[in-house]
Amino acid sequence: MNVLIEIAAFAVAIGVLVVVHEYGHFSVARLCGVKVLRFSIGFGSPLVRWVGKKSGTEWTISALPLGGYVKMLDERDPGPGIDEKDLPFAFNRQSVVKRIAIVLAGPLANFVLAIVLFAVVFATGVVEPTATLATPPAGTVAARAGFEGGETILSIGDEHGADIEPVRSWSDLRWKLLDAAFDHKRVVMRARDGHGVYDFQVDLSKVSDRDVDDDFMSKLGFDEGGTLSVAAVEPGSAAARAGLAPGDSLRGVDGRRVDGAQAFIAYVKSHAGRPIVLRIERGGASKEPIAVTVTPEARRDRETGLEVGRIGAALATKVSTVDVRYGPLESVARGARRTWEIGVYSLRMFGRMLTGEASIKNLSGPVTIADYAGKSARLGWEPFLSFLSLVSISLGVLNLLPIPVLDGGHLLYYLVEAATGKAVSERWQLVLQRAGLVCIVALSAIALFNDLARLIHF
Repeated sequence: MNVLIEIAAFAVAIGVLVVVHEYGHFSVARLCGVKVLRFSIGFGSPLVRWVGKKSGTEWTISALPLGGYVKMLDERDPGPGIDEKDLPFAFNRQSVVKRIAIVLAGPLANFVLAIVLFAVVFATGVVEPTATLATPPAGTVAARAGFEGGETILSIGDEHGADIEPVRSWSDLRWKLLDAAFDHKRVVMRARDGHGVYDFQVDLSKVSDRDVDDDFMSKLGFDEGGTLSVAAVEPGSAAARAGLAPGDSLRGVDGRRVDGAQAFIAYVKSHAGRPIVLRIERGGASKEPIAVTVTPEARRDRETGLEVGRIGAALATKVSTVDVRYGPLESVARGARRTWEIGVYSLRMFGRMLTGEASIKNLSGPVTIADYAGKSARLGWEPFLSFLSLVSISLGVLNLLPIPVLDGGHLLYYLVEAATGKAVSERWQLVLQRAGLVCIVALSAIALFNDLARLIHF
C-alpha cells in the first residue's frame, strides 16, 4: 500500500509541476504572438492526443512521464519549411525581449506556484511541534551555548541584538538556524524555561559547510524535546530481556534526563556491552518511576562499520504542538519570502557543491522525491503541499542554471544577443548543447547514485 501511495503521490507531484512549468512557457508564448505546435506532458510516443480547435495546438500525454515540453513554430527546426503567412508567428522571428520572457516564464511559473501553495498552508494553518529543545549532547554547539534541554525558543537575532525575529514553531527555528549556519553567523537566541527567559549566544561561525545538510540540526545539538517512550520491542532483544514494554515512558538513563531520541540513541550506541540503567514510568504519570537495567548488544553499524550498542526498541517522541496560522496578506508575504529563501539556499548549496565546499550527497533524484512524496502525502495535505512547493522551487532553480538545453542556457544565449546585438552562432550552440547534455547526464547519474545509496545504505 505504501508503494502505491508513493507512486500516486509522485505522479501527482510531477504532473502538477510539469504542467505549471510548461504552461508558463505556453501562455507567455501565446501572449507574444508565437504559434505553439505541441504541448506535451512526458516524452516519447503519445498515449493520448487532441488538437485545440482555435489554437491548433496539439496536446499530448506521452509514455515517459518525467518531464514535458512546449514545441513552438521555429524556422530552425528540421523538416518542411514554414508557410510565408506563418513566419511572423515563429519563435525565432520574435524580438530578444519576447524570447527572454518566454524562456523565463516556465521557472517563474514554478516560483509563483510555490508562493501560492505556501500561502495556502500558512493561511489555513498547520499544527507543528513547538521549538522546545531536548538535552543537547556534550560538545555540540547547543551545549556550548548553555542549553540544558527543556527550553522553548522565542526569537532569534544577530549577535548585536538586531534583526530579531520571532520563532513560532520547530520548522521556523530550523529555517532560521539553517540560514545562520550557512552564513557562519553568531546569533542570539531568546528562550524560556521553567525559571524565566534567557538569552543564549550561539556561535555558528565554525560550522562546516559539509555539516549543513538534512541532519544539521542534530549535528548542532538542536533536537526536538518531548516525552520519549517505547513504541515497540523486538522479540529476543536486549530490551525484551530487560522487561521493557511498549508504552513505557523513558525519563532518565544513568541519572541523566531523557527528553530526545537522538541523544538517547547516541548514548546507547556508545555503551555497547555495558549495562545502563533506565528510569521509566509504566502505567501513567501517577505511578512511581522504576529502574530497569539493560545491556546494549554490540552490532556492526552499516554506515560506519563500527561496533555500536543496540537494545532493539523502537522509540516514539510526544512533543507539544502549536497551530501556526497567518492572515491572507501575511500568508502571501511569508510564502514569497519562504520561496525566496529556499531558492537562494538551493543556488548557494549548488555553488558550494561545485567548489567542493559542500557534499554532492545533497543531490537527490526521482527515487528520493518519490519517497518524500509518499511520506508527505501520508502525513496530510498540508505537508504534501509544502513538499510540492519545495520541489517546484527546485525545478525552477534547476531550469535557471546557465546550462545549455535548460531554460537558463537559452536565457544566456539571449542575454548575450541583447548585450552584443548578435545571436550566438548555431555552431557554438551545438557545441554548448552537447556540453550541457554531458552536465545533465552527470548530475542525473550522481543524483541516482545518491538515491540508491540512501535506499540500500552502501
